Amino acid sequence: MTLLAGPIPLSDESHSLALARRLAPHLRAGDTLLLSGQIGAGKSFFARALIRARIGNPDEEVPSPTFTLVQSYEAPGGEIWHCDLYRLSDPFELVELGLEEAMGRAICLIEWPDRMGEMAPPEALSLDFEARADGHRLSIRGPESWRARLEPVLG
Repeated sequence: MTLLAGPIPLSDESHSLALARRLAPHLRAGDTLLLSGQIGAGKSFFARALIRARIGNPDEEVPSPTFTLVQSYEAPGGEIWHCDLYRLSDPFELVELGLEEAMGRAICLIEWPDRMGEMAPPEALSLDFEARADGHRLSIRGPESWRARLEPVLG
């Protein structure tokens, strides 16, 4: 994967919120975002902000999928799947969850994508969050095909 942007400073939650809001309208059905980073790095906050922006309701309740593994939402332009694979014990459980099929038709936001093994789609966009004492940072990697789509988002 090619580094497309970063590290982008996310000095507080307002920066992460703004980035999620800018990215949301540029996503299409079938897009997969892989959200990596240690606990507390901002993955869930970013996913929730993006879902709310895509739905068009900043007050939408967006529970964490930590225990259910998957939460899905109806949104303009198609369904959104928010997945937290932290508790996943075997990548083949993805098939049972229906995630493999969803990745071809829904916008999928996947936390802890390292649990996917070889099942991570090669065309996915990878967002790597890093928690640091001087503020959080984000690096974005993916295929070159994402570069033009990210241009209006990253300015």
